[in-house]
Amino acid sequence: MLAVWYERQGPADEVLQFGDLPDPEPGPAEVRVRLTRSGVNPGDTKKRGDWLGYGMPFPRIIPHSDGAGLIDAVGAGVDQGRVGRRVGVYGAQSYRPFGTAAQLTVVPANQVVDLPDDVSDDVGACLGIPGITAHRAVFADGPITGITVLVHGVLGAVGTLAAQLARWAGATVIGTVRRHDDLQQVNAAVATHAVALVHVEAEVALHHVVELVVDLLARTTRQGVSDLRDAMTPQPCGCTTMVVMSRVTDRRPCSPASLPRHALGLHRLVADNESGRFGQAHPTDLLRR
Repeated sequence: MLAVWYERQGPADEVLQFGDLPDPEPGPAEVRVRLTRSGVNPGDTKKRGDWLGYGMPFPRIIPHSDGAGLIDAVGAGVDQGRVGRRVGVYGAQSYRPFGTAAQLTVVPANQVVDLPDDVSDDVGACLGIPGITAHRAVFADGPITGITVLVHGVLGAVGTLAAQLARWAGATVIGTVRRHDDLQQVNAAVATHAVALVHVEAEVALHHVVELVVDLLARTTRQGVSDLRDAMTPQPCGCTTMVVMSRVTDRRPCSPASLPRHALGLHRLVADNESGRFGQAHPTDLLRR
């Protein structure tokens, strides 16, 4: 098969190699997918760059955890009827060496999801890590039925999925964008309301109604939050992107103790899902609607 891989970490133009590798064969409880799309997530590039300083977990790595394609072979214990199914793949390179930047990938059978006819391969390849991340960010702190949820960056991959999941769960969703011109891009089916955070008045209005904040930001829980305005201010992108969910328990200026923030590393979410700790955090949740 043709594939892209690296055997040392560093900038893409210095470490990525392209060529032929042996076709992988599925083992027990595994499926092989002939890929049409490979989804790239921030975590994929960070692992290649060794952003945490852990070094190479495997001698050779084919990057990218998400993708889409057709099942063309199955291992022992997997229904042969799955061959030929069009699927989305997630977690292919999460704690495994060979991801989706190749013509073929082998993954556990429970890490492929059948794609409905009206869901394209492009979309299917983008639902894995963003979808699991959005689900965890929205539901980690308990039920959200009947509350008001603020989703920063509602036009982004995680933001738009978080907004949809929150609406399906019975929440009122306010999505934010940075500019007035972006408001027309917000689908009414995604967010109940959309706000452009270009005026102080918008923050003042949100201060009185928001009960849960979902954000992508570049800081850690150790820094805490001094008040609700801090929680509602979109943060600049940085090298340490975290997904943060904040449940607002007091609409007055509050301490970090009364405004808990749960920061989640993207790839840890896949591990938690595999261990069954968060059984609902599965891309099929996004495809059933």
